[in-house]
Amino acid sequence: QVQLVELGGGLVQNGGSLRLSCTVSGLSASNYALGWFRQAPEKEHEFIASISRGSRNTDYADSVRGRFTISRDDARNAVFLQMSSLKPEDTANYYCAVSPVFFLRFPAQADYWGQGTQVTVAS
Repeated sequence: QVQLVELGGGLVQNGGSLRLSCTVSGLSASNYALGWFRQAPEKEHEFIASISRGSRNTDYADSVRGRFTISRDDARNAVFLQMSSLKPEDTANYYCAVSPVFFLRFPAQADYWGQGTQVTVAS
């Protein structure tokens, strides 16, 4: 059974930082693209960032480029999202995802999802 567990969400002030982690079990993450999406209330899943197999490529949404950094540690079967200069509009539930495609950008490409971790940025 594949499971993804996100940690690291919380309440942070405008301009603050958080680091999210996602640990994958039940498969070898090194064979997959890994990514982060978020969902705010009454909105659809929004792509945030992804990292390809072997960390050869990373991709970011325009809204977070330059502020967020995605990384992976295949030895730990984990993916991370370092978030800096957080803004109130970054408030959402953040999900990690696993995909067999090389470039992960759309929710439909993900085979597995975590349960989400809430990030709230106070103004």
